[in-house]
Order: sequence, then structure tokens, then C-alpha cells
Amino acid sequence: MTPTQLRAFAAVVRHGSVKRAAAELKVSESAVSLNIGQLRKELGDQLFTRTSAGLAFTPGGLRLASRSAELLGLQDRTILEVSQAGRGRRLLRVAGSSLFAEHAAPGLLELFGARAADLDIELSVRDPAQFETLLLTRAVDIAIGSLPGGLDPALVARPVMNHQIVLVTGPGHPLATGHTSLSRLREQTWLLGPSAASSLGAVPAMLRRLAVSEDRQQIFQSHTAAIEEAKRDRGVAPVLSFTVAQDLTERRLVRVSSAAAPIDGQWHTIRLNAATPAADELSRFAATPRAIQAMVRGTGVTVGRFRPSIHVTLWS
Repeated sequence: MTPTQLRAFAAVVRHGSVKRAAAELKVSESAVSLNIGQLRKELGDQLFTRTSAGLAFTPGGLRLASRSAELLGLQDRTILEVSQAGRGRRLLRVAGSSLFAEHAAPGLLELFGARAADLDIELSVRDPAQFETLLLTRAVDIAIGSLPGGLDPALVARPVMNHQIVLVTGPGHPLATGHTSLSRLREQTWLLGPSAASSLGAVPAMLRRLAVSEDRQQIFQSHTAAIEEAKRDRGVAPVLSFTVAQDLTERRLVRVSSAAAPIDGQWHTIRLNAATPAADELSRFAATPRAIQAMVRGTGVTVGRFRPSIHVTLWS
């Protein structure tokens, strides 16, 4: 068995489809089928068959499904550990939801990274719906953000920080005074950050509950950009309350009075049961008063302490 064959099989198991597995791996369907065929020949097992309801896995296929994740994870971990040992450094890969990554991660990771001179921290912005797959495939070491439902037993979640989402607009906007009905609120232009594109979290839940149509939603590349547009009276923005406290005090923004908000949310750390020591330590540290204070304060990050992964999104 080769890692390429196991990755192809693991992708088929995750998606229940050769076509979707090929799309994830960025290879052709024939390449995935070839790898599956080689596994079938070597193991003497059909592994799965196609039915009208989807793929039906044999007992051997189910056993290989669990083992393939373990084997691939062990390979990735070994490669990482050898690389780190050669450089004399450790790498902690953190996946964060967009709200957490933009507003809270800098302060937390700067404070945590200062505790260990040999630790590099890599942060990537991910949809919380992807957290489970990222952790089980060991693509990241720890995830922080909204908690997906029905976590795999191999994962451990720990509550980190409660937060509140409020609605704001500019002082010259029609909704800046008086109580606003839900129907009137629904018809406003909504100024949104990347978190609105996720399926999980307080902001997407609010949009679904209010049934805000897509043509009323403007999604910006950052939540800060959405807030700046709200200051210009161009719409309503759902924001983390602690990020706009100063703007509210100085009347650059005004809270919208409505039954829709405020709403409460909570961030969790999620990691494997057998997580790396650094991931386990960050999970414990993130819930401490010092860490929460750093997240709210939003301390900047020292060059060299934190290396963000870059993900480019084109909005049409």
C-alpha cells in the first residue's frame, strides 16, 4: 500500500463518491479508480461496491477506512516531527473561524507564542464545518471557533470564550434611532464579513433566522471592512461587541435596537485526543483569564512569532 493509494481511498470514504474524491485531491477520476483497484488487488478485498443508494463498504473496506486515517496521520506526523527536529523548532498549525482569526487570534497567539522560543505558529482561516475533517486527517493540530455538531469520538472540545454579536450602523442611518421591527431589519443592506459565508456560527444563524435574502447581503473580505462601511451609513453590520466598544462610545457607530440582537456565541478549541503537546497546551491556555484578555485586547503579533497561511478568496 502506498500513501497515494490510501489518500485516494480515504477521500472516497469521506465523500462517498469517486468523483468528489477526485475533486478534493485535484486528480482525475480514473486516477482515483486506479489507486482503488491497486488496493483491491493487493488486499484481495473489493472494499466497496456501488449501489443505487451510494457506496456500500465491505467489512474489510470499513476496517481499511479506519486504518487509512491512522496510517496517513502517522506519516504526516512523522514527516513534520523529522522536519522540526532538523530545524530545532516545533510547528503548531491552527485553524480558526474567520471571526476568531481576525479579531481574537492575534492577541492569543502572540501571548502563547511568547511562552516558547522554539515554537512557530501557523494560522489558517477555515470554515468551522471543515474542522472535523481537518483534524482527523491531521491537516491541522487544533481548531478554534464555532463548535460543529456531532463531533467524532476521537476529538475533544473545550469552551474558550463567550462573545456577543450586536447590530450596528452609522449615526446617520435611519435605523440609528428607535426600535426596529424584524421585517424592517430584514429589508436593510447587510454589511458582512467572511463569517457570513460559513454554515456555522452566530452570524449565519442570525441571517437564516431572519430570512435575509442574498441580494440584501454584501460580503466583504474582512469584518473590519464591513464595519467601516457601516460607519458610512451604508447598511447594518453584525459585529463582535468587544471590537466596536470604542466606536460606540465615540458615536462613530450606533447599536441597532431590535429583537434580533444581541445574540450570544461561544468559541471552542477542538483537538484530537492524541494531540501534540503544543496543541494540548494551547487548548488549556486559551481558556485562561490572561488569554481571554489578550483576545479582547487584540494585541498585535511580533514578526517571526506567527506565520499565517494565505488563502485568497475572489468574490463575484
